[in-house]
Amino acid sequence: MDATPSLLPGFADSVGDAQRVFKAVMQAMARPARPVALDVALRVPPPLTAVAAGVLLALADYETPLWLDPSLRQPDILQFLSFHTGARLARAADEAQFVLAAGPAAMPRLAALRQGTPEYPDRSATLIVAVEAFSGEGLLLEGPGIKGRAGFSFAGLPAWLADDLRHNRAQFPCGVDLVLAAPGAVAALPRSVRLVTEG
Repeated sequence: MDATPSLLPGFADSVGDAQRVFKAVMQAMARPARPVALDVALRVPPPLTAVAAGVLLALADYETPLWLDPSLRQPDILQFLSFHTGARLARAADEAQFVLAAGPAAMPRLAALRQGTPEYPDRSATLIVAVEAFSGEGLLLEGPGIKGRAGFSFAGLPAWLADDLRHNRAQFPCGVDLVLAAPGAVAALPRSVRLVTEG
């Protein structure tokens, strides 16, 4: 597939930029509920955001089916992600390895996504959600990578997410990993986090 004049470019340095984004996401996964600074210089079709798109460009490829929330299923977004990742579009959210939501209101429930199996827990889904900002208050979390306990929230956090995180942790080592993409930063809530309470 050749680039057309309407197709926006991907990473300026395809290898270096992808490695930088990948490293930031891995740092966020290793230290849950702690935002990691990440500037992504991408021009993307709205309502796709640069950081969310950068995460996908770094993680997805032709072997990883992708599901987009309905607001993102626009021709220019589909063209951009298909060209720069090679990922095919999944018909349903539970068929995808990567699930992208344009905002918290568009997030699917965690139990509706691929959970993996005890033999192959890595076959679960990663849910990427674009958010406007992070906060250190709201959910109180503990688990691997968290020193003691950590408070965490994000703008628009759904009321149901606390229950979903409890259920998600109960499936461990199966379960969904959640990556949150804000302007200039990423944060993660991997399946290993435990919800202590809501502050």
